[in-house]
Amino acid sequence: MPRRHDNLFDAIANFGALHQAARRAILGKRRKPGAAAFFANLEGELLNLERQLQDGTYRPGRYVAFEVNDPKKRIVSAAPFRDRVVHHALCAVVEPIFEAGFIDHTFANRKGKGTHRAIEVYEHYRYRHAHVLRCDIYRYFPAIDHELLKAAFRRRISCVRTLALLDLNVDRSNAQEPVNLYFDGDDLFAPFKRRRGLPIGNLTSQFFANLYLDGFDHFVTEVLRAPFVRYVDDFALFHDDPAVLADWRERIDSYLAGRRLRLHPGKTFIAPTAATANFLGFELHGDGGRSLPDDNVRRFRNRLRGLRDQWRAGTVGMGDVEPRVRAWIAHAENANTWRLRHAIFGGGRFDPRQSEAWTAPCRRVLRGGSWNNNPQNLRSANRNRNTTDNRNNNIGFRVGSTLSARTGAITVSPGEH
Repeated sequence: MPRRHDNLFDAIANFGALHQAARRAILGKRRKPGAAAFFANLEGELLNLERQLQDGTYRPGRYVAFEVNDPKKRIVSAAPFRDRVVHHALCAVVEPIFEAGFIDHTFANRKGKGTHRAIEVYEHYRYRHAHVLRCDIYRYFPAIDHELLKAAFRRRISCVRTLALLDLNVDRSNAQEPVNLYFDGDDLFAPFKRRRGLPIGNLTSQFFANLYLDGFDHFVTEVLRAPFVRYVDDFALFHDDPAVLADWRERIDSYLAGRRLRLHPGKTFIAPTAATANFLGFELHGDGGRSLPDDNVRRFRNRLRGLRDQWRAGTVGMGDVEPRVRAWIAHAENANTWRLRHAIFGGGRFDPRQSEAWTAPCRRVLRGGSWNNNPQNLRSANRNRNTTDNRNNNIGFRVGSTLSARTGAITVSPGEH
């Protein structure tokens, strides 16, 4: 039986802890009206929040829900800023207790982990095994069962007031999309009697999502003893024998049923590890290369144009634009995207003061070359790094981008150039 922790509440509901939580909650949100209003009367807001937490009168406010369709349809919920402060204060105390028991190979929303570390571990295993079982949980966040989640809290926490605050956070979740699944022992009304679903967008929801599958992580690594990597509800197991993976799939399906979850039938499959795999926003190729899927690039271009238009209209400042652009560049640098970044930004850097920063053309030749002093240059796969307007007496061909990178069109220059 794991150790249970008591006397935690005073470390959550005190002015100092709430002040630090507010500082963390406002990062990247200073221009939001709710955050700005809270900080305009910071001391008074924090004292009021402390009093309500201590006397038990604190109640979370209403969520603002909106639908996102890119890359897939989902409902994102935004809590009032004062509730976000409570979420940060709560997680700062409770999360380390559970973090100590998490396995090393679950990577979402954990310090020192993240998408790129998960991809590195995925590649480590794919080079050592012939097949992979890729799995995805069907509508994971909307399907999380409140009763089972609250039971998970009580495995490590015995502080009554902290448990009441955790339960309140779960109980006041707004309604999510319905997931009407039936499991052994259910009657006709079981899916409608059990409360399910966590709001995507909450800091607490990210933590709860890891906690809800903690037992599953230990089952895979300690009972199945499988090479394993998980990022939220997307996970992979590796083995040389596909029959073993098929058996693991059945056992995983049975285990998840106990958590009232199902594997996604269209996103769960066994494949050779040598095949190109789409994992966490990258295309991972059998030769070790990485690239960004076309949809990923298209979404970023659309966001970049939207930011450009807002910046030109004066509705956003550089403090809002630059972090988003640089975050995408940092993400893209983990793949073979040197030419892509040069195509978008020209020189691979983002300088919003330059007009070309938003629509910079790619001035590098993409493919092809010419016979000069090396016949290798004539191969269509050769990347000759001359500029598209370079002229000399070599014979061959080049394929280069046009001056409008937004169109994605290319120009072929055959013959003498």
